[in-house]
Amino acid sequence: MAFRYDEIGDRLKAFRLGSGLSADEIARRIGISRTALYRLEKGELVKLETLEKLSELLGVSVPTLLGVGIEYISSAVSYFERLRQIEEKAEHIVVLAGPISFLLATDQFQDSLEQVLLESIGDDVPDRDRALADVKQIMEILRERKRTYLERLPNIVNLISAMDIERFLRNGFTGRPFLPEEVHEKRRALARAEVEHFANVIEEESIGIQIGLVTATLPHTGFQIFRQANQKTLTISPFRLGEQPNIRVGVAMITSAPEALALHERTVKEMWRSALKGPAAARYLRDLLAQNGGAKK
Repeated sequence: MAFRYDEIGDRLKAFRLGSGLSADEIARRIGISRTALYRLEKGELVKLETLEKLSELLGVSVPTLLGVGIEYISSAVSYFERLRQIEEKAEHIVVLAGPISFLLATDQFQDSLEQVLLESIGDDVPDRDRALADVKQIMEILRERKRTYLERLPNIVNLISAMDIERFLRNGFTGRPFLPEEVHEKRRALARAEVEHFANVIEEESIGIQIGLVTATLPHTGFQIFRQANQKTLTISPFRLGEQPNIRVGVAMITSAPEALALHERTVKEMWRSALKGPAAARYLRDLLAQNGGAKK
């Protein structure tokens, strides 16, 4: 089996970022220079002995670093970095991750997201300082993801859950329950603005963007399918960025296994077939807005 050293380097970087260790600390503990570590992340040939040391230090298996089988990722930082890496090469993206797809969201959503993620970290969270630092890292990665998307504009199919949207409008863009009512109302206004934006995007029928609104129940775990000229990749993740986000608990998976891809592609086709699209989807969103304090157009 031929290994792609650039992809091994991508995984090394993602797991390094999620480890909470600095590049200097990792390099020192495995006996190489920081410059050498960065070269490995750029795709330089890596010795198996070095890979084994990195595997043990980062808490990830050698097969995962090599891209053999399924990648299991328990860090949201590592997962979003892997998404960024995969997205920057993808030509077509299918997204089922609700209620809002980050790549299609407004700048206002992105600007508000950091505060929402920070407030999702409770005072009693173990190693709270590390969790708060993770939010900063995640936001840096997300901003780079958005920049790359806007530069490349790959085709994107976004399946949205109507039930998730309704809950988003009702609860607002919040990181935790029981916020002061004044704050809660501002967050509901943010949610209404975001849903209004998606209704507009649907009506504009922009080239390369297809949005389907699914009124039936959707899987609780989000997934994305990335297509390149000679490769497909499936990511399955418990991490979410919308209302009541989760960036702390769960295990994401990344695979190119044909069976997993085929099953998820079939699921997408079934959901797309029954989804509301175009004017019907926009009307449905505007009806939800009208029911939740927004103006109906």
